[in-house]
Amino acid sequence: MPELRTVGLFLVTALAEIVGCYLPYLWLREGKSIWLLLPGALSLALFAWLLSLHPTAAGRVYAAYGGVYIFMAILWLWVVDGIRPTPYDLLGSAVALLGMAIIMFAPRHT
Repeated sequence: MPELRTVGLFLVTALAEIVGCYLPYLWLREGKSIWLLLPGALSLALFAWLLSLHPTAAGRVYAAYGGVYIFMAILWLWVVDGIRPTPYDLLGSAVALLGMAIIMFAPRHT
């Protein structure tokens, strides 16, 4: 099941990136503690490391990852921000995930 491993790795990678960006946002926009920058930086370092674990060309990984990131950002909107996604948010996420699947799992000729 390499496909499930790939999607799972993308999900964890996206979560690390979102957390790494959200914590500085809390400091900058919400007046939270500057100490949030430390776990934010660690989360972004984890994000970069996780991207390096994907077994295909970096450009393909970055392109496909974007689809999963969109899905995770909409999930974050719902779970963390408490804003229910619109049908258009869900449709856009589905299209992005379809694009990720096409990029990552299409047959390759070597």
